Amino acid sequence: MSDIKYILGHFADPDDLMHGIDKLQEGNVSIYDVFTPMPIHGIEDKLGIKRSRLPIVAFCFGALGTVLAFSMMYYMLVQDWPMNIGGKPAFAFPDFIPVMFEVTVLLCAFGMVGTYFFVNHLFPGRAPRVMDLRATNDRFVVAIDAEANPYPDKIDNILKEAGAIEIKHNERKFLSYE
Repeated sequence: MSDIKYILGHFADPDDLMHGIDKLQEGNVSIYDVFTPMPIHGIEDKLGIKRSRLPIVAFCFGALGTVLAFSMMYYMLVQDWPMNIGGKPAFAFPDFIPVMFEVTVLLCAFGMVGTYFFVNHLFPGRAPRVMDLRATNDRFVVAIDAEANPYPDKIDNILKEAGAIEIKHNERKFLSYE
């Protein structure tokens, strides 16, 4: 049993997959992850996946962009090189608003993209981590950690009852496209 790391249950239909998740949770089997070729609504709630914190990161980067733009313009136009243009004050806040908005949006967008790539390990040149190559094509795959669930026969029976068309015992953690 020590060489088996994951038990993979393959399903052909998303409804069978959802039924299989219910059956596994009724049997107190912890699910490692679920791989699907398309989004399935409601699966996050069943698996207990928390909401993304990306909106919080977006707000932080946006606030940083606003503060950075305001600080930069204030320093340049008031402290470093004040100019008297037509008798207007050097610190005219309405003139700062369009630039502050643009820098806010720019830093927010770049910050979210960078954070998303960092959190999901999507760096250039990194090999993709895939449990089963058919999960991105036509199969719905439930991955169960065999070390956390010590009864593989029980798990196999639950998957068969739930309608799994194939059950595999994966010995390696991830497959590569090579």
